Amino acid sequence: KIPGPTVEVGFKKEYGEDFFQMQGDAVEKGHKVLVVDDIIATGGSAKAAGDLVEKLGGEVMGYLFILELDFLKGRDLLNAPVRTLLAQEEKQ
Repeated sequence: KIPGPTVEVGFKKEYGEDFFQMQGDAVEKGHKVLVVDDIIATGGSAKAAGDLVEKLGGEVMGYLFILELDFLKGRDLLNAPVRTLLAQEEKQ
């Protein structure tokens, strides 16, 4: 739980639901934001992070991930450029 007024966005995970929460003044209208995460699989959590930024008035300029599991097509949910350092193209 974070102090002060907050904004949150819920999302579905493989085995349930979760949410991201941010202080209401963390992103201001017009701020340009890069969402960075370690891995993109189905894209649900990345999309929720972007939705939260937009809910606060920010603009998602792109997404950066260390690893992408290509075969899960998570990038298809995202409405900004996606860059990854590594990609796994098939299920192992």
